Parts: sequence; C-alpha cells; structure tokens
Amino acid sequence: MEMIVRAVDVGFGNTKYVTACAGEDIRCASFPSVAYPSARDLSTVPAAERRKTVAVPIDGLFYEVGPDVSLAAETFRATQLHDRYTETPEYAALLRGALGMMKVGAIDLLVVGLPVAALSAKKAALEKAMTGKHEVGGGRTVAVRKALAIAQPQGALVYYASLHQKLKTIEQEQSLIIDPGARTFDWLVAKGMRLVQKRSHSLNRGMFDVLQAIAAEISADIGTPYRDFDAIDLALRTGKSLTIYQKPYDLAPLMPIARSIAQQAVSSMMQWIEASYSFQNIILVGGGAFLFKKAVKEAFPKHKIHEIKDPIYANVKGFQIAGTNYACSTLEKDVHTDTVESKTDGGAA
Repeated sequence: MEMIVRAVDVGFGNTKYVTACAGEDIRCASFPSVAYPSARDLSTVPAAERRKTVAVPIDGLFYEVGPDVSLAAETFRATQLHDRYTETPEYAALLRGALGMMKVGAIDLLVVGLPVAALSAKKAALEKAMTGKHEVGGGRTVAVRKALAIAQPQGALVYYASLHQKLKTIEQEQSLIIDPGARTFDWLVAKGMRLVQKRSHSLNRGMFDVLQAIAAEISADIGTPYRDFDAIDLALRTGKSLTIYQKPYDLAPLMPIARSIAQQAVSSMMQWIEASYSFQNIILVGGGAFLFKKAVKEAFPKHKIHEIKDPIYANVKGFQIAGTNYACSTLEKDVHTDTVESKTDGGAA
C-alpha cells in the first residue's frame, strides 16, 4: 500500500504546500502567511463564502487563512516575525489551513521546514506538535501519522539535486544553498546531503527588512505613514511604479537602500562559510532571490550561481522528494523486517 506523503513550508511571507505528487510531477500552491482571528466561524457568513479562505478553530477562536485572506483584512495586521513563530496559534492555523486544502483525510508522513538557526532547538517540539489529528475548518479533520522537520534550504538542495539528476554524484560534493525569505536570510553548507551545522545559519535580514526600509523612506517623502508592504513587494518584483495618491511613485531612487540590506546579509554570511573555493554548487532560492541575486554574484565572482525556476517552491518540493524517499526506505525496512521475522518464526515451528 502506497504511503501518503505531503509537505508544507510555512514561511513568514507565504505558506507553500504540495497538492499532489505523481512521480516527478509535484504540484504546489500557496497563500499569504496571514491569519485573522475571530470569535465566530466566518465561513458560515454569506459574504465569506465568496472568498477562498477557511476558518481554522484553535483555542476557542477561528483563524481565517487562505488565498483570499486579504479580503478579510483589518486595519491592524499582526506579524509573527519572531523566534517562537512555530509555537503561535497563527502558525498552527496556517499549517492546518494548508492541510485542509490538500483534500486528504490522512497523511502518513508530513514534512515541514524550519530556519537553519532554529532547527536543533525546535525540531523535536515541532514534529510532536504536527503529529496527530488536526481540525482544519468546516468540521473536517486531517490525521498526521508521522512528521519530519528539516532545515528549509535543505529542501532546496534535495530539489536541485533531483532536478539535475545529481542525487548520487552530489554525495561527493560540497554545496552552499542561499535562501533569502520574508524574515530570514538562511544559508546552508552541506557535504553531500548532510548539513554542516557550524557553517550554516540564519539572519533576521530578509525581504521584510527591505520593505520596512523603503516604506520608511516613502513615509518621510509623502509626510504620512506608509505601510502598504504588499504594494512595495509587488512593485519590486514587477518593476512597475507604486500608485500613491493616484500618482505613480518611482522606487528607483530607493533601490540603493534595498541593495545595501542584501549586501549586509551576504557579508555576514561570508564570515561563517570560510573557504568559498571548495563549493561545487552554489544554489540561490527563496522568495527574495530576485533582489539578493546581485549581492550573491558579487560575493562569488568565480562561481556559477544556480537558480531554480519558481524559487519560492524549491524548499517545499524538496521536502516532498525527501519525504517520499524516507517513506520508501522505511517501508522497505519494514518489509525486510517482516520477511526476516516470518522466516524465523517458520524455522522455529
């Protein structure tokens, strides 16, 4: 019987999850990592039925999450950008929302991710919290039989190796995976597929810092607080101007600020990784890859920087591959054990 393996990557900016997997075809979806609490189930309200969200019950409240969560937006937008993020009800709501959108009743192995710096301290607790039965809204539950937490950039390494058919040859190589996300700038040094802990780390220097810095400059310029981070993010990704007070607002004069933050993050990383000439693979992924790319290339002028199409999904696709391989090896081990025990029992009889 085939095991059901699924992966979720709850990032500070977006929650990514696997919707289906058939061989090498891994299908993913995502929604903003925003959860709005309410004292009642908003999915029963007619107006809420027109938006793609679910109301996840946690500790007496209902947290609305999903692709259309912006339609439920309040003036105040709480951000959970701190080291105990995985212990918050918002994190649980985002993960359970993703589980509900997978449309499966039970998962044999769920793979989730953690920032590199949090892995050793948070891994066991997160795996325990993810195991069991989860209410996912609408009266539905999803049972998770086993959970596995790995470093987020490690997923990208697995996906890169699978994509380039290097799962065997990469075992003899050293790799550096750089993952600029919403809150954290993560990097992982690996020998083969194994994490080199002392050279891998995370900094709180991600896209959110860039958006905050640009918003502060805009606020000073227009003379009123400007906090539309989503609009700035979209403008940076598309190259289009913002619209403020019905007029285009050019971000080009503020780009040096964005680049300086990227350079700060990369410079801090360089102090950890030591001899850069030993890397056979340098892989750049993450939602902030487009903005940090220039700083990374300047730091490694003699290397080819490998980029992945749809870098936002690189981690979660790698989680899926790693989980499937883990499940297959576990299943083979169980079959082998059962066969040995059967032969032993038969001999004894």
